Amino acid sequence: MSVIGTILIGLIVGLIARLLHPGRDRLGLFMTTLLGIAGAMVATYGGQFLGVYRVGETAGFVGAVVGAVILLFVFTKMKN
Repeated sequence: MSVIGTILIGLIVGLIARLLHPGRDRLGLFMTTLLGIAGAMVATYGGQFLGVYRVGETAGFVGAVVGAVILLFVFTKMKN
């Protein structure tokens, strides 16, 4: 996937994670995108390493959202 594609997917995943995470988050668009990219990378490579799914499967997107929500939770707990 190209760099621009990764950024767009990260933005989408980050926005979905912010919608699913309860409470108020004071993150800008840039941090939301970084959070989504990080969640996508952790979930994608972790899931592939564990053999949960292969490259290009839809479960990767779902895993990226779950990873981003977890990272958002950890980030907000560390920030407070």
